[in-house]
Amino acid sequence: MNISRFQAFSDGIFAILITILVLQFQIPDYQVGHLGQALLNQWPILLSYTFSYFYVGTLWLFHHDFFGLFKKIDRNMNVINLILLFSVTLIDYPMSLVADTLTTMNRVDLKVALIVYDVVALIASAMFFVIYWYLHQHPELRNKKVNVDFYDHIQYDPVRSVAIYFAAIVITLFSNLFGAILLGCGIIFHFYAYVRLNAKIKKYHEKALIDNAAANVSRKQR
Repeated sequence: MNISRFQAFSDGIFAILITILVLQFQIPDYQVGHLGQALLNQWPILLSYTFSYFYVGTLWLFHHDFFGLFKKIDRNMNVINLILLFSVTLIDYPMSLVADTLTTMNRVDLKVALIVYDVVALIASAMFFVIYWYLHQHPELRNKKVNVDFYDHIQYDPVRSVAIYFAAIVITLFSNLFGAILLGCGIIFHFYAYVRLNAKIKKYHEKALIDNAAANVSRKQR
């Protein structure tokens, strides 16, 4: 498949997911003159939406920039990407669960909702690891300028994410508060990993420009 069509399809899925997330907001039931309080009572939806939007947005940035390093996509990578997108599209469900259980403040239900969110996020991170591994095993798919050093720099980030979400599951069994904090840390780590990836890609492009300039000078001298 052409890489541009691959990215366009994936971008469309992320765009639809973000749109679905915001559809959780609905006009609340309120008595005349009490709209302000009714809106304040929607804080669980706003909180869970903010984290989920940040999470999905970071995954999209990561996905978009990372696959920009590919020169072509094969059938297996298409299948792996479909599974990744499937796991990402599930995020709307645990987001709704967390928002609903924060509204009722039932500790047992909130525990379940947080664990469901952790599981979905863990699966998504695991799929990114599979993508990294597959790219490493099939160098013919990536740009020739992307060497093994690039892979070595980022390969363990998905593993770290999986570890964070697994730890969040375990801790949530004992404390909803600390489990939720660790879940938030996992989402923040994705952004940190994206910044690292972006910095590495920037260096890769700068090196490519230098190499091309040197090659042009060499050809002119001949």
